[in-house]
Amino acid sequence: MLNAIKNELLLRKHEINSEKINTIYFGGGTPSLLSLDEINSIFEVIYNNFSVIDNPEITLEANPDDLSEDIIKELASSRINRLSIGIQSFFDDDLKFMNRAHTAIESKKCLSIATKYFNNITIDLIYGVPNMTNEKWLSNLRQAFDFGVPHISSYALTVEEKTALHNFIKKGKVPGLNEELALDHFNLLVSETEKQGFIQYEISNFGGPNYFSKHNTSYWLGENYLGVGPSAHSFNGKQRSWNVSNNIKYIKALTENELPLKIETLSKNERYNEFIMTGLRTIWGVSLAKVQNDFGEDYLNKLLRNTKQFISKGVLEISSENYLITTQKGKFLADGIASNLFVV
Repeated sequence: MLNAIKNELLLRKHEINSEKINTIYFGGGTPSLLSLDEINSIFEVIYNNFSVIDNPEITLEANPDDLSEDIIKELASSRINRLSIGIQSFFDDDLKFMNRAHTAIESKKCLSIATKYFNNITIDLIYGVPNMTNEKWLSNLRQAFDFGVPHISSYALTVEEKTALHNFIKKGKVPGLNEELALDHFNLLVSETEKQGFIQYEISNFGGPNYFSKHNTSYWLGENYLGVGPSAHSFNGKQRSWNVSNNIKYIKALTENELPLKIETLSKNERYNEFIMTGLRTIWGVSLAKVQNDFGEDYLNKLLRNTKQFISKGVLEISSENYLITTQKGKFLADGIASNLFVV
């Protein structure tokens, strides 16, 4: 797998051309299982074949049960300068409900060690879990604040079909999701993070000054990115590509110097819809000037017509700099609002 990933980097380096690499992200699966030598071998290929800025943001995703003190020390000695830790909750019953492998004790132990070696840490927290009271959710947030992490990504619990949780809910073994509960938790999340000096720069992302995720921000602002590995997605502004999800097929193709990916050329409408959806999720909003320049007068006029109802409801507004922005009242509804502004 490691050789296949490195070979894919070599085969696709022409896609980057002379662009500078600002961020590197080890995500998906469990990249923390890699040894330091293995991680460094990937860095060697990147730095020998691509142009990387002097101080890139380099993130590694990990689960609490994968991060022993020895592993954290090793990671801190590498080029990695940011950790993304999937805490999800500081309560064992929630973790069991979400079928997580780690325990609350492991989460706390992991963070107490990680914060000694890394300044830049983000954690994931899940809200809207059935039977999670507001007090319990507040306790989750306060424990995160007590560890001094400078960034939190927080999402409402969702239930995918054909999962164990979906079947349990369907059979009445556990309560279903409650949108009002999720909204209460979201509002508490916004107010409590604000008290701690966090900025909600994207619907689900809260960072202290200078701790916004540069990598994820590039997605939301529509910048190009190259993804390598099974299931990885890439985007070049007009085309999206994705690798085969099967590990064996992925390795076999790369062994034969073939790229195991599919490419989709996005239509003008698709590019516009994505621009609207991602922009409305961020603090920066949607540039009306960019809509006009990139898509044309007709798209701008239609957008302005369609936004009138949402502006009158107080969920959207146009800033003095001519950006369409989601108001605090509209943030929880951002994806639904965006879908109503799509061009089909």
